Amino acid sequence: MSTTTETTTTYAPAAEALGMVLAPGARPPRPSAWSASVTFGWRAMLKIKHVPEQLFDVTAFPLMMTLMFTYLFGGALAGSPTEYLQFLLPGIMVTSVVMITMYTGVEVNKDIEKGVFDRFRTLPIWRPSTMVGYLLGDLLRYTIASVVILAVGLLLGFRPAGGVTGAAGGILLLLAFSFAFSWLWTMFGLLMRSEKSVMGVSMLVLMPLTFLSNVYVDPSTMPGWLQVFVNASPITHLVTAVRSTMAGTPDAGEITWVLVSSVVLIAVFGTLTMRLYNRK
Repeated sequence: MSTTTETTTTYAPAAEALGMVLAPGARPPRPSAWSASVTFGWRAMLKIKHVPEQLFDVTAFPLMMTLMFTYLFGGALAGSPTEYLQFLLPGIMVTSVVMITMYTGVEVNKDIEKGVFDRFRTLPIWRPSTMVGYLLGDLLRYTIASVVILAVGLLLGFRPAGGVTGAAGGILLLLAFSFAFSWLWTMFGLLMRSEKSVMGVSMLVLMPLTFLSNVYVDPSTMPGWLQVFVNASPITHLVTAVRSTMAGTPDAGEITWVLVSSVVLIAVFGTLTMRLYNRK
């Protein structure tokens, strides 16, 4: 009767072998805050490249809004659509861009549900860069929407008295405010449990803000109690600033209000967003 003895040999790699496998040299330097933010912004643009349907809300929606309100109310409110367009177009531009800021929160919520943020949190990068990247990517969408509306307006007869400089200045003001306002939706994207909840809350806020403003009519035609709300609305201040800039008569007070409120929005909601992100 024979007995077979099995011997298990444990292989211990030599230090030289490990050195050949591991990457030689020093560890790459940690990316700067700006570099990390731009990288995540590029990621947002790549998502648009692979899913171009995402541009529908910044092309078809602004086009529809401009045509619909110009020809629906132009004759009744100003005597002709072309005359009304001079008043309407800066307001429609503000409405269309501000409305699509909510998709920042929707995209944040989607990535959370997919577990993508769990991976981001393990990376040795500046923490806010993930959020800033979303907003940098969305700035491209806001710019596209603004340019589409301006181009359609020019075709329909809109002529900004401020010329190219006035039109560009109005768009820059709108982009600055929209970037700051988007931080509100990143906060809701972290708070809400689903993207539908984010959209529901955002529409509940955006609909009254955009319609109860000076976008479509002069507030002086409204009841006194409503004028109080309309004149205090941030959308009214933004529209007045953009409208005056495009008209070549920039209102320094309104422009200052827009810039200061943008800084406040970033300071408040940016801070709240990052606290939620770090605790999520």
